[in-house]
Amino acid sequence: MRPAARVQAAIELLDMIVDAARNNGAPADRIIADYFRARRYAGSKDRRAVRELVYRAIRACGPVPRTGRAAMLRLAAIDEAVTELFDGSPHGPPPIGKREVPADGGIGPEWLREWLELSGVAGQEATSLLDRAPLDLRVNSLKAEPDALDLPAAAERLNLPAALRLPAGTSVEQWDAYREGLIEIQDHGSQIACSAMQAAPGEHIVDLCAGAGGKTLALAAAMQNRGMLIASDTDLGRLSRLLPRAERAGAGMVETLLLDPGKEREALGAHLGKADGVLVDAPCSGTGTWRRNPEARWRIDREQLLAFADTQDRLLEIAADLVRPGGRITYITCSLLDIEGSDRVAAFLGRHQDWTIARPELPLGRMHGGGTRLTPYHDGTDGFFIACLCSPC
Repeated sequence: MRPAARVQAAIELLDMIVDAARNNGAPADRIIADYFRARRYAGSKDRRAVRELVYRAIRACGPVPRTGRAAMLRLAAIDEAVTELFDGSPHGPPPIGKREVPADGGIGPEWLREWLELSGVAGQEATSLLDRAPLDLRVNSLKAEPDALDLPAAAERLNLPAALRLPAGTSVEQWDAYREGLIEIQDHGSQIACSAMQAAPGEHIVDLCAGAGGKTLALAAAMQNRGMLIASDTDLGRLSRLLPRAERAGAGMVETLLLDPGKEREALGAHLGKADGVLVDAPCSGTGTWRRNPEARWRIDREQLLAFADTQDRLLEIAADLVRPGGRITYITCSLLDIEGSDRVAAFLGRHQDWTIARPELPLGRMHGGGTRLTPYHDGTDGFFIACLCSPC
């Protein structure tokens, strides 16, 4: 593909991504994969170049653009090399018209920018949410030690002993160490959030919103494969991917439990009042993950945030029922909005005045509300809010 044809392909993809964002359709990475699956003639260099153009355009836009062309015009407004490719050549985009208006820039819709500012996220702190993320790994201590691990590429050592960092786009899935379960892909901030659980061998731990199990596997390693680790979720598709991952990682202690939305307590009845700790990695807006999913900004509205807050409150109540006297809850959201973080902790403590906040010593982050906040700007991680709540004895 000629460079101009790559720009036109990116515009076509952006049209589909914009439409999906408006109508709650497939995420951008799936749309891109499907697009090239139907266009086998595109070589690997073309696919990489088009994908890069698409994500650069998404990051350059603030609110949802009108069209894919408007999004690419926004990128052209800040990159003259892209402007020159609107040349009208065969398979390329038509020249830019005098009256064409690029999409608006910024961090997102105006209301969302204001909510972030009210949560203490503004200026460089906000714009760093749209930087490109590196690739972080967790060395699986059930199978390997960081100092003894021989990887095909040199990796940067991070603040946790098992945390490594590589450049974005490194194809670690092709490495023997990945296929053999010696390493897992996991953001450094996510690893720090897991460490806040302080899971120990022999404990009874419930991962209440386990999903596909990234944090579950980190807990299993911390527990040295000893004790009881329940991974529960309402999403069968995601939960079904956990056990094959656990087998590859050598985490034989993991038990999965599918929950019925609204009837979680019934399924978890055998664990009520017995857990030493409950990890609540709550569903949220994902504002802290925009480095990886920048089009997620286009899918958020106020009503969704209020619905997330209700779900987060409900999950914290379920977690409180699961914890034994003297046990603990670690509450995590990959959001930097206070409505999903410190406000939820304050609301929980208002309902449970005999519970207390614990502040485990974490290698990164700053105190925020009743917990700790990690951000791309300050910590080089995805954005997280982490709070540790202790049940009365």
